[in-house]
Amino acid sequence: MKMIPIAGTDLTASNIVLGCMRIKGMSLQDTETLIRTSMEEGVNFFDHADIYGGGECETHFSKAIGMNANLREKMIIQSKCGIRGGFFDFSKEHILASVDGILGRLNTDYLDILLLHRPDALVEPEEVAEAFDSLQASGKVRHFGVSNHSPLQIELLKKFVKQPIVANQLQFSIAHTPLVDSGIALNMNIDQSVNRDGGILDYSRLHDITVQAWSPFQQGFFKGPFLGDLENYKELNEYIDTLAAKYDVTNTAIAVAWITRHPANIQVVLGTTNVGRLKDSCKGSDIPLTRQEWYGIYKAAGNMVP
Repeated sequence: MKMIPIAGTDLTASNIVLGCMRIKGMSLQDTETLIRTSMEEGVNFFDHADIYGGGECETHFSKAIGMNANLREKMIIQSKCGIRGGFFDFSKEHILASVDGILGRLNTDYLDILLLHRPDALVEPEEVAEAFDSLQASGKVRHFGVSNHSPLQIELLKKFVKQPIVANQLQFSIAHTPLVDSGIALNMNIDQSVNRDGGILDYSRLHDITVQAWSPFQQGFFKGPFLGDLENYKELNEYIDTLAAKYDVTNTAIAVAWITRHPANIQVVLGTTNVGRLKDSCKGSDIPLTRQEWYGIYKAAGNMVP
């Protein structure tokens, strides 16, 4: 397992993250097996959000693992807040109340990282700053970040927030590549050249923000996995299978490796509840894909390389 430093913190994290969005429906025993297996594979980073299962995923996680002080110190736990029933809320009151709820459900005294989930168009960054100051002073949150934010949205927060923005969770997979598309096809009169994200990947590297890739196996916005989709991604699957044979891993590992190969040290957030797929994915933590292989995957997914 490749371990990476999270800039702006004292944390050294696995570049594979266990996302806990879907664990609510699992038995406590199966959930414990999933968590412990991930730790045995070298994963030390666990991603939550207060909306996952209406908060029940956090409760389920702590019960399944039997959260205690000794175990807690072996984990980096991150959660997110700001999404409510049909709207977004970055008010000071909501952020503070959300964190108290998260800590209670996870049975822990602190979060390693709190992310602001999906941008609030009505954000008042002065309130966010006050909330962050209070959470840091109380020891309830050690570090702060965002999710699905653009460079300018981060800059607006940074005008008032004193703490470093250490992470940004963004959708990224072989079949969802806006993070790199416009840079590769710069100044060309084609759809791939359209800058849809404000250059957030380069911005993150310039400002020492760790990018966390969510939905690493999805095509588009929850259109289903691209692995095994021979109708839409036949060439891609065939090429991935060739590389899987070369590196003696599964196609899942290659899909992960395409992301981890990027020099930005991107973390991959896995949403799987399947122990076998978890193990397969972890093998993609540090596969040394060549540049030719990385671009070959990119082209096989239907993208153009000038």
